[in-house]
Amino acid sequence: MEKPATPRLMDFLPRTAPNSQGEGAINLLAEDILEKFMAWAEARGTTLYPAQEEAILELLDGKNVILNTPTGSGKSMVALALHFDSIVHGRKSVYTCPIKALVNEKWMALCKEFGAENVGLSTGDATVNHGAPILCCTAEILANMALNEGEKLDIMDVVMDEFHYYSDRERGVAWQVPLLTLPQSRFLLMSATVGATEFFERDLTKHTGKETVTVRSAQRPVPLEYTYSTSEISTEVQKLVNEGKAPVYVVHFTQAAAATNAQNFMSLDLCTKEEKAKINEAIKEVRFSSPYGPDVKRWLKQGIGLHHAGLLPKYRILCEKLSQQGLLKVICGTDTLGVGVNVPIRTVLFTQLCKYSGDKTAILTARDFHQIAGRAGRKGFDDVGYVVAQAPEHVIENLKLEAKSRQTGKKFQKRKPPEHGYVPFDENTFKRLIDSAPEPLTSSFHVDHGMLLNILSRETDGCRAMRNLIKDCHESAASKKQLNHRAFQLFRSLVEKKIVEFVPAVAPGYSHLRVNMDLQDDFAMNQPLSLYLLDTLPKLDKDSPEYALDVITLCESIVENPDAILRIQLSKARDARMNELKAQGMEYNQRLEELDKVEYPKPLRDFIYDTYNAFAEVHPWVDVNVEPKSIVREMFENFSTFSGYVKQYNLQRMEAILLRHLNYVYKVLSQTVPDGYKNEELLEMQDYLGDMILRVDSSLLEEWEKMAHPEDYQKRLDEGATEDEAEKAFGADKAAADITYDKKRFLSMVRQRIFQIMGSLQKQDYADVLDSLAADLLEGELLADAEGTPWTEKRLLETMAAYTADHHKFRLDVEGRALAHTIVTYDGDTMHVQQMLQDEEEFNDWSIDFDISLAESREAGIPLLKMARLGEV
Repeated sequence: MEKPATPRLMDFLPRTAPNSQGEGAINLLAEDILEKFMAWAEARGTTLYPAQEEAILELLDGKNVILNTPTGSGKSMVALALHFDSIVHGRKSVYTCPIKALVNEKWMALCKEFGAENVGLSTGDATVNHGAPILCCTAEILANMALNEGEKLDIMDVVMDEFHYYSDRERGVAWQVPLLTLPQSRFLLMSATVGATEFFERDLTKHTGKETVTVRSAQRPVPLEYTYSTSEISTEVQKLVNEGKAPVYVVHFTQAAAATNAQNFMSLDLCTKEEKAKINEAIKEVRFSSPYGPDVKRWLKQGIGLHHAGLLPKYRILCEKLSQQGLLKVICGTDTLGVGVNVPIRTVLFTQLCKYSGDKTAILTARDFHQIAGRAGRKGFDDVGYVVAQAPEHVIENLKLEAKSRQTGKKFQKRKPPEHGYVPFDENTFKRLIDSAPEPLTSSFHVDHGMLLNILSRETDGCRAMRNLIKDCHESAASKKQLNHRAFQLFRSLVEKKIVEFVPAVAPGYSHLRVNMDLQDDFAMNQPLSLYLLDTLPKLDKDSPEYALDVITLCESIVENPDAILRIQLSKARDARMNELKAQGMEYNQRLEELDKVEYPKPLRDFIYDTYNAFAEVHPWVDVNVEPKSIVREMFENFSTFSGYVKQYNLQRMEAILLRHLNYVYKVLSQTVPDGYKNEELLEMQDYLGDMILRVDSSLLEEWEKMAHPEDYQKRLDEGATEDEAEKAFGADKAAADITYDKKRFLSMVRQRIFQIMGSLQKQDYADVLDSLAADLLEGELLADAEGTPWTEKRLLETMAAYTADHHKFRLDVEGRALAHTIVTYDGDTMHVQQMLQDEEEFNDWSIDFDISLAESREAGIPLLKMARLGEV
């Protein structure tokens, strides 16, 4: 029986509504629009809350609305009403929020309601259908558009979600600029923790000429119950599960603490046999092939999820899906729960009420507390949500010791509080946070070259617009004086560099200035560094044997630093240098002085800094520094696998950080480096890097593909598929591209994979060899040679010992990797590859042989290798 299709909001548009190009707009009464929207809500079985109805009515009356209602009270429904009203009248609307992942999520949700042709996306990483009637974008992109076009921008309705980011020290300016520069727009500002709104009401009304109202409600769909716990955390978690208060989200403020408690909770009795069987069934097709995978799998099988930014996306998504199916009893995560983590939970348990914020440790703000606590309670599932705060560990321990002392009469020595990462808190602190309103939002306006260039690029008087922007911004009078001074300094530098020049105005009110260059798309995101890359590529020596690696280095230098990995690289470099200086007999104080000079690896260091400084002279608005580093390059130089690199630097808890860096570099290499600069070796590296990312976790590249081709994914949804079914079908469509069709390219990917396995063999890292081979197997498939004999570390050790008895190390230099030493044959749909091991003695009498099923590789979208043999020819 075919399931009934979920009604789309687009299907409820009045027949006389405009098309996606805005043609045919008519004047409709607000009552008619409300009636259509309510009919859609009713068809979905949704009943609006009073605050939702009030906010929608105020919007349909043409007012700006500040919506301040608790988490889970349906703010997204109000935003949908605004988009609906906007599209009915042929207007363009925009949805913006602080997190790219949330923008992507909202884009997919709006595509389902309005059709992919009517919804665009722009995040700096990807731009899709930018001219659509509804645009989803990050706050920075909307701010740049507003600066560049101001009142001429055709966006008439703006939804700003998570508006409390207005107070963010670095990014808050992006939330303020649209309020000051889009007088033509109607605004919907949404946050559960917006605080006092009177100032914003007055300011929005002043700038837009539209009345502004705040719609508040303290009514939660699921009320909260608060408890302060003085039990040990494991005891408290077990108690909550026993009382039927699971799923429990345990809030930590470091990733390490979340992982530690996930392990500690393994001793608890959380799931029945039947529940464990359901979990096993749900995860049976998931490959936990990364070094951290077995730990994640072990925790999941006990009903314990882990969720933080250091986890591979596929593990986080799996945790979310299992949570949504009600299979996990406990989720150990970080405080990112406050912003967009899709984990439905009944209980939030705070492990502590203080947090290190980058410069100091302090008690949580009321805003942070309410953002996180507000996620407790599942609408439609729970009558009550529970919020529990743990007393400090040393306090709990002292209470236990005190109770024991009363029984035994023996004195005890009190445990002291931690010396670092802690400030005192108690039950009164907890009660104060519960009762406190969120702190007032504070302005963080600043001026930079990007803002100046964007606003000076207007056809109208950009100087006057800049002066007005500073005059109208939400800073104090003293701060505005400093901002004017800063803006003049920046303006003078642009004039001196002849990037901006004075010209006669074409008409009154038009600009007397001209910006002597075309600003690229999404200006002032990471694009200036992309321009640096394009400017510098011609300066590399294409005939150098290091050319391909040097291009990789340039790509790495313009992407964000994965600081956690670089810190570990630096620590290893310092340890190696210390040992070297010790061996030289240098005195301790001198050794310390020398250690201060040590850096993590920075290939082309001087070349990159010199070329960047020259580039910045001509492009002074570039505020982002170039950052030479060697992670992807090091992996290629050492033929490292993902697992091998993770183990080399102990990155198990931060696999996602490494994967994101690989993905950023891959996107720069594939999207930004022109094809004319890619030689054969670089193309092989590009293919292999994409292959590695797919192997480790395909979700990042698949998300990218969905953004690039929304119509394919949306078509499945339109046909009635669930999101899971659409994702699987999308993956099948992608795999159907047949990576084996281009034999030369496919062989190149196979050879890169073989050389990585050989690199691990050469380093005697036999565990990494087995991990790499196992990643291509299905659950339960035996890791064995062509005869069925299992590959083990002991067997590889003995085999390579036999090799080195007669040979030195085999070569992996240019000659060792020459195509002439790779012999390829075909047997039906199986590809056999024999890779000869080139040795310094030139015996060349050993090979490593692989079988590749072309059918399985086509289905997986990546080459799947099975090591058939290693030995003498």
